[in-house]
Amino acid sequence: NSETFWTTTGMFPQEFIIGFPNCIKISKVAIQCYLVQTLRIERSVSKDPVGFQHCVEKDLQHTEGQLQMEEFPLPDFQATYLRFIIKSAFDHFVSVHRVIAEGT
Repeated sequence: NSETFWTTTGMFPQEFIIGFPNCIKISKVAIQCYLVQTLRIERSVSKDPVGFQHCVEKDLQHTEGQLQMEEFPLPDFQATYLRFIIKSAFDHFVSVHRVIAEGT
């Protein structure tokens, strides 16, 4: 539901972690967010959310009044946890409305 969202507390960087029941193969990650300037995605294949490795970092385009929609293709990519780090923003607060991980 894009009407519900997670919002930052006003300072950066901010992060959130998504965990899966076990290690899965991911082919693509998509995110819908608002006012995010720089986003970094890291992964962990551990049983606990530790030992994260850098996957991708991107500067997003500012879309005034609209949600940003970004896709990150990740070939041959496995993860038990994904950590999303919002390094900077176009305003004091940002929101994340949806994260989709496609794979098996």
